[in-house]
This record gives sequence, structure tokens and C-alpha cells, in this order.
Amino acid sequence: MPNFVAPEVKKFVTWDYIVFAALFLVSASIGVFFAVKERKKKTSKEFLVGGRQMTCGPIAFSLTSSFMSAVTVLGTPSEVYRYGASFVLFFLSYTLVIIFTSELFLPVFYRSGITSTYEYLELRFNKIVRLAATLIYILQTMTHTHFTHSFVFTGFTVTGFDLWGSVAATGIVCTFYCTLGGLKAVVWTDAFQMVVMVAGFVAVLIRGTSLNGGVTKVWEDAHEGSRLNIFDFDVDPLRRHTFWTIVIGGTFTWLGLYGVNQSTIQRCISCKSERHAKLALYLNLLGLWTVLVCAVFCGLVMYSHYKSCDPWTAAFISAPDQLMPYFVMDIFSSMPGVPGLFVACAFSGTLSTVAASINALATVTFEDLASLSIHGMCGGPMLGLFTLGIVFPCANWKGALGGLLAGISLAFWAGTGSFIYPAPPTKSIPLQLSTLNCTLANSTEALLTAAPTLAPERPLLADTWYSLSYLYFSAIGCVGCAITGVLISFITGPSKGEDIPPVLIKPVCDLFFFWSKRLKVFLWCGVQHDSLEVSAEPISSALLWRRSHRNICGYNSEENSYTNISRETRL
Repeated sequence: MPNFVAPEVKKFVTWDYIVFAALFLVSASIGVFFAVKERKKKTSKEFLVGGRQMTCGPIAFSLTSSFMSAVTVLGTPSEVYRYGASFVLFFLSYTLVIIFTSELFLPVFYRSGITSTYEYLELRFNKIVRLAATLIYILQTMTHTHFTHSFVFTGFTVTGFDLWGSVAATGIVCTFYCTLGGLKAVVWTDAFQMVVMVAGFVAVLIRGTSLNGGVTKVWEDAHEGSRLNIFDFDVDPLRRHTFWTIVIGGTFTWLGLYGVNQSTIQRCISCKSERHAKLALYLNLLGLWTVLVCAVFCGLVMYSHYKSCDPWTAAFISAPDQLMPYFVMDIFSSMPGVPGLFVACAFSGTLSTVAASINALATVTFEDLASLSIHGMCGGPMLGLFTLGIVFPCANWKGALGGLLAGISLAFWAGTGSFIYPAPPTKSIPLQLSTLNCTLANSTEALLTAAPTLAPERPLLADTWYSLSYLYFSAIGCVGCAITGVLISFITGPSKGEDIPPVLIKPVCDLFFFWSKRLKVFLWCGVQHDSLEVSAEPISSALLWRRSHRNICGYNSEENSYTNISRETRL
């Protein structure tokens, strides 16, 4: 490979550090503000769910900021730069995810009056299932937080940014405002960081577009470079990104992140009403679309700028993660302070993600232990577990635990195999990148041609099961968990619907058989949905139901089940 001369790109200067430091100062100040304001309200409910008095606006901002992390800020533009703008199809996945979350999962969680989503699992099954799910969630969140940090710090090595200082600052500031202000501080800090994130994207878009001849020229360059071939309807599940892998696989992946994730539900149940919680989710959808479109267009602008001299192919940078920071330092080299804004933009995603994780971990630890592939591999089985509980009244705790183990095993089997045996290049080939206009180094060194090597042997599953698109890991885990759970439940004796608090089950059959009362009752599997007026307010309906039915239903607190008393006796 020929040697190229890397153009001089300036590093961080004093003004950049000042702008970046301002982000941390404002974030810490919000924590102090709520610590002082709420000093007389020190209950766990106030700290963990904001006293259930939050409104939809800040919650919507917080949800967007928490899940549009630095991986989105740095990774999505790089993805579009290398593979094209098909990533924009995730707007369909986001839409389906928000609809399922707000209409299927949220009503059950909100009306149950729970603080932790895993508290639902104890109400529906037992403590064993709850503990198993909690441990998996903690592992998933810690791994995701570590990955986000590593991704950001690797990406910003090209800026000359002090990485160890940023690691310490991020940890200290997040812990500071989470500990002092609780969920309210996290939510309002996320709202501020969302504004910073969008401002950083807008600054890059305006500057990059103006330097590359305007919007029309950027669009033409993207078209000529095949970056606008968005709709690929190939049904091959081994292809990395097609319409189907993004819409179907992406929906399962993000539903595991949104629908049953503690960070999301904790924010939603902090709203003062179920209506506010649903509205927050739908407003958050607008935020997700906004950030997605900004990130995709940043990738197209970056391609227009480097279409004739790709810094990655020319070895000016060591990893694709560094493309966006390198681009920012390049176009803003004459504008001190603006690179600091973009770094603040990326770190806003990091801070909000870490803060959400800390606060959510505090909740599940307090509740359960003191009393885009990792997410797929862990989130899919978790999605299947909650789906079992909410949609299938017949599911018992043995089926739930067996289904969770089966889903985890299947998802990790596929995910680990894909890591050891990557998919063939034909399934995920980056689009063409050029170094035509890069400056060659003055060197008389002869080019060495590597001797051809034999391809390593691959097992039979390497080009099939292990080559599945990473977006299908969540679907595998979810479907595997649900099917296995239902089968085990029927083999070991399904749960009796009349023993389950109606508030813990979502009668989805009502949507499809609204015309037949008799058919709906039959599909309720004995759950007495019409015997209890379910309130839309979080008043611990499930707990109240169980307390009022323990004597007449023969409830066994040790086994979290009911003795075999006839239905007539119960009634």
C-alpha cells in the first residue's frame, strides 16, 4: 500500500476545553439545584421516580438523550460514510418500537404501581425470575456503559483530547448529579444535553455543507458515490443491512432497549399520569427522528468532503470511529471553541447514557438486591420474558425461567459465533472509497506484495447461523424465549388465569376480536379483566388485588402461587 502524507489537523486548544468544561459545570449545577430544592423530600420514591410528578416535556428530551448516545454521534455518520444512507430506515423501527412500548408495555407497568420493571416479574412469576432478570440487566448495562466509554475515548484520540481526564470527569460528574438530585436531576440534565447534542450536529452540518458547495452538491456527490441506494428489499437474513433486517431486526433490538428497559420505564412511570407518559414517548419519537436525520446527513456531508481522499484508507486515522472527530477538527481548524462544542455534543450522549445507567442500576439494585449486539443478545431474551408475562396468561414461573435461559443461550450462541467467524465479505461490503487526491509521500521504498494465504477452515454453521445480521440477535432471543416458555408452561402445568391480577396482563386479543365478547373472554384464559375496574393511576393495583384475594384464593406466599381451590370457592 502506498504511503500518504496526512494533512495537518489542529488539536484541542484552550477555548475548546472551556466550552467542553461548561457542559460538565452546567450538568453538576443541575444536580446541586435539585439537591437543594428537594432536600426535604428524601423518600426512595422521590429519589428514584421523581415522586411521579414529572411532565411529558423533559421526560421526552431525557429519553432521546439517553438512548441517542455517543455511539450514535460518532458511529452513525461513519456508518453512512462507509455503507450508505440505508441507516435512515431506522425511523420505521423507531416508530414501531414507540407504538408497541406505549400501547403494550407501558400501561401494564404504569398501572401496576411498580418502581422497577423487574418488580413486575415478581408480581407475575416469583422472586427467582426477578433475580435472574435483574442480574442479566446489570451485566448488560455495565457492558454497554463500558462499550460507550471505550468507543468515545478511542474516537477522540485524533483531537489530542486528554482521555484519562475525561474518564475521571465523566464518572465524577455523573455520580455527583445522580447522587445529589436523583431522577429529577438526571431528567433535566438529559434535556440540557439533548440541546447540546443537536447544536453540535447543526454546527457540523452548516459548516460542512458550506465548505462542500451547498446542499445540492453534497446530494449529487452522495448519489454518484451510491450512498443514496436506501431501499434494498433482499430477504437474505445474512445481509448486514437491508430493508427487512433494519425494520424487523431493528424493531426487536430497540424494543428490548425501550419497551422493557429499566431506564426507559423508570422515566415513564415518573410522569404524573399515564397520558403524560405516553405523550412523552411519542414526543421522544420526534427527537429520535431529528437526531437520526442529523447523523445521517453528517455522514453524507463527510463523504462529500473526503470523496477523493478517504482518511481511513490513507491511514490518517486508525479506526472508522475516528472519522467524525477527524472531520470536525478538519473543518473547524480556524474556529477555536467549536470543536469543543462537538466533543461536548458527543459527551452529552455519554453523560446521559452513563447517568441513565447509574440511576437505573440504583433502582434495580435498591429494589431487587437490597430488598445495538450486546443489547440484542441480552435485550431480546428480556423482551421475550416480559412478553411471556404480559401477553401469555398461561405462562408460569418455570416456563419464564426456562424460556429466559433458552433465549439467552440462542442469542449468545449466534452472537459469539459471529464474533469468532465473521460473515463473508459479500454480506457486508463497504462502498467504494478513494485516495485519488491524497498526497503521496516522497519514498523510494518498494511496495511489498503479500503472498497469498489459504483461507482458514470454517465450520458448517459459519456461513449460515453465525453469519446472521447482528440486528436479528434480539429477535432470536425474544422468539426463542417466548416459544420455549410457553411449551415448558404447558408441560409443567399452565398458570390459571383467575389467579393472576388482571392489571398484570394486557388482553391483546381484544384488539383483534373486539366484535365477540364470548371469544374475548375465552382468550383471556380465565383472567378476570371484567371483574376489576383497573385505574389508570399507579396505585399498586396488582398488590391491592392480591391482598384482597389472598384469603379467598388460598394464596401461598412462599411459592408465590395459589392453592388448588375451585373457582366457585374463590368467588
